[in-house]
Amino acid sequence: IADYARGEPVLKIISNKADQRLITAEAVFPAKLIGGEDIARNIVHASALAEADPYRAVTHNKGIMNGISAVVLASGNDTRAVEAACHSHAVTDGQYRALSRFDLTNEGDIHATLEVPMPVGLIGGATKAHPQARQVLELLGVEHSWELGSVIAAVGLAQNFAACRALAHEGIQKGHMSLHARTIASSVGAHPEEVDAVVRVLIQENAINAEAASIVLQNLRTQAEAETPGRTGTHDMGDTHGDSV
Repeated sequence: IADYARGEPVLKIISNKADQRLITAEAVFPAKLIGGEDIARNIVHASALAEADPYRAVTHNKGIMNGISAVVLASGNDTRAVEAACHSHAVTDGQYRALSRFDLTNEGDIHATLEVPMPVGLIGGATKAHPQARQVLELLGVEHSWELGSVIAAVGLAQNFAACRALAHEGIQKGHMSLHARTIASSVGAHPEEVDAVVRVLIQENAINAEAASIVLQNLRTQAEAETPGRTGTHDMGDTHGDSV
């Protein structure tokens, strides 16, 4: 082009707007498996809101990218390139819109689709040089870039649907608080078999903090000791300072 125009090339770089490398993921989620018809309808309403309102669309698409970016990174591909391409694709008519769409089928189930550009590959960069990236690609069993892109798009749709289902049911905040409670329970020394019990009490009492978790954990252990015939001494607190005498 430079020779034809008798000019000098300045920007010698390819574009990340990969609108010729589109991948579509598609799935049907039975209403009976996701909580019933009311939840299915609410998910469809949430999808319509993300289609109409850019403020919701940004958060909606962020949920999609939670899944997409994770697989892109794990496979040794360029997360920033994929993210830029996807967000660019969300603006098709001058307004930023949702990348996915949820509709009700005639049976009342949810038909979900996601279309995203997917500039990923299996050759070059970290995909061959990084041992973990090679292991990921081997685990996925993909042989072509479009196969990898299909896996990534499917993960994005699954992640998006899970978030929308939570929003249409118990709410994202409840899920986040449950996860936060589990983190706190572990941080105060709860063993894996004790975490669920500690979390239940913390959520019931709406007291999700380290001080409350410590008290709950101690009470649970005291109760367990009292209910165990012939048990003496204190609960193993996971001493990491050496052998006890």
